[in-house]
Amino acid sequence: MATVIEAKRINGSKPTRHGKATPITKTLHPLGDRLVIHPNAREELTKSGIVIPDTAKEKPQEGTVLAVGPGRILDDGKREQIDVKKGEKVLYAKYAGTEFKVDGEDLLIVSQKDILAVVEG
Repeated sequence: MATVIEAKRINGSKPTRHGKATPITKTLHPLGDRLVIHPNAREELTKSGIVIPDTAKEKPQEGTVLAVGPGRILDDGKREQIDVKKGEKVLYAKYAGTEFKVDGEDLLIVSQKDILAVVEG
């Protein structure tokens, strides 16, 4: 008779057959001309020290590129070149893309056309 070992989840980990917990990690590979962005944190305080409630906070428009797609396929069959690279800080349109969570981290997938500028320095 087989015995079943139940493993508890540790920090979002996934139990295995052997009862040991392994961390869950996901790799995202955006398609076409899309990019995965980690938005910068929203401001919690004003310059004068007043706490800003969540309902009054502006959506961030700056973030770091985590992954870049291969580029969309043009009508002639060639791939469009992506102008942004992994690791660059970018400014993007205010309501661009789709927000989602992966392993408890807020991320955003946007199209290259929604990237307004690359931040240098």
